[in-house]
Amino acid sequence: MGATKTDHFTDQQNRIAVIAKALGHPARIAIIEYLLKVNTCICGDIVNELPLAQATVSQHLKELKNAGLIKGNIEGTSICYCIDEKTFGILKDYFSNIILTTTNQKCC
Repeated sequence: MGATKTDHFTDQQNRIAVIAKALGHPARIAIIEYLLKVNTCICGDIVNELPLAQATVSQHLKELKNAGLIKGNIEGTSICYCIDEKTFGILKDYFSNIILTTTNQKCC
């Protein structure tokens, strides 16, 4: 069986790509911004905040959670969501390195 295309890239490159893909929808950006504003919330709170159906919000939350951008804890019959600081630390390090590297480069 042949290698998948992702096998040709480093673990870091694949990880950043997964995170970037999860951030590639405006509803997910809105969810992240809302969680930053309120610190922690239940899915129903996000549904009330966004112009999306509950099932759609749940799908976006699933994508964000699978990428490691948010965490969810079960509280009774609800799931309470918050930002996963570790993954945002990975993004910070990655983009900080890009910014530092490009600051000293000269373009053709």
